[in-house]
Amino acid sequence: MVYPRPVSTSDPSPSTQPAKPILRALDGEAVSPAPIWLMRQAGRYLAEYRALRESAPDFLTTCYTPDLATEITLQPIRRFGLDAAILFSDILVIPDALGQSVQFAKGEGPMLEPIGPGDVASLQPDRLAGHLAPVFETVGRVKAELDPKTTLIGFAGAPWTLAAYMAEGGGSKDFATARSWAAGDPESFQQLIDLLTGAVIDMLRHQLDAGADCVQLFDSWAGILSAADFETWCVRPAAAIVGALAQSHPGVPVIGFPRGAGYLYGTYVEKTGCAGLQIDHGVPLDQAARLQRNVTVQGNLDPVLLLAGGEAMTAQIRAIRGALGGGPHIFNLGHGVMPPTPPDHVAELVEVVRQADP
Repeated sequence: MVYPRPVSTSDPSPSTQPAKPILRALDGEAVSPAPIWLMRQAGRYLAEYRALRESAPDFLTTCYTPDLATEITLQPIRRFGLDAAILFSDILVIPDALGQSVQFAKGEGPMLEPIGPGDVASLQPDRLAGHLAPVFETVGRVKAELDPKTTLIGFAGAPWTLAAYMAEGGGSKDFATARSWAAGDPESFQQLIDLLTGAVIDMLRHQLDAGADCVQLFDSWAGILSAADFETWCVRPAAAIVGALAQSHPGVPVIGFPRGAGYLYGTYVEKTGCAGLQIDHGVPLDQAARLQRNVTVQGNLDPVLLLAGGEAMTAQIRAIRGALGGGPHIFNLGHGVMPPTPPDHVAELVEVVRQADP
């Protein structure tokens, strides 16, 4: 079985362990208090984000404008002092770079020109590096602005989730079109997955070359697949990505997030070799603690509790700390910050997470 290096609870040696709290946790150390960052920590819940977005004509332009994307990435770091900045971008910049039509309509989410088996050959992976050059420039700019102890996280969508959006033409509750394609013509769907796997590897390598300290792989729709399809379309591509990055950037950790994977989270860890595992808020804490024996666990406060704030949020933060504080843990949400969330609740969250252990 493929596992990351063993968990260590001893004091790290300064000469051998990374100084950044997030990287120490990803290296297997039980850091106390747990380092913290939040998915979608830069977003619509912040007034400064909303003000800046008004200066760009659309969402993708914001992602491709380094001045704007750098400032947005840094906003939550300045406000909350989080332990990691995550690049401001979107998983769908990859299909956009490959030549598929991608738009973001206000209030409607992403809209793509759907593709099918006959369209895979028309995708253009050679465009990716040039098209996404502004994204990589943003990585470098953010890195130059960060405190040396703050981790910079790059990311990409996982091949299955990208393929699902590309086939469906947007969001869906069940992605029936993508799943039907995969079942009815697995050979051509495998061609699409292989192309996307190469594109994700290329994109993440560029982000690491530009200064990212680690990367996260978002497989947002992994949970809708059967166990067999999860193995084929999620686990195998993720393992290929982790393996390729280990060759080009030895020692750089990859955090996997097969959202909604349930009991299959353990399979994902075993077969991909990821250093960190983001878990959603549906994962019971006893299951999370078992997973933690073999991987650094990241998560998993319900974003609704952050929205509500107060005692309910505080009680669950303490429960998570109690269950996972003895091993390598990065505090995060089970999904992204919800747009109506009061920023004061985020500040309270950070304060409670960073309180000394009782």
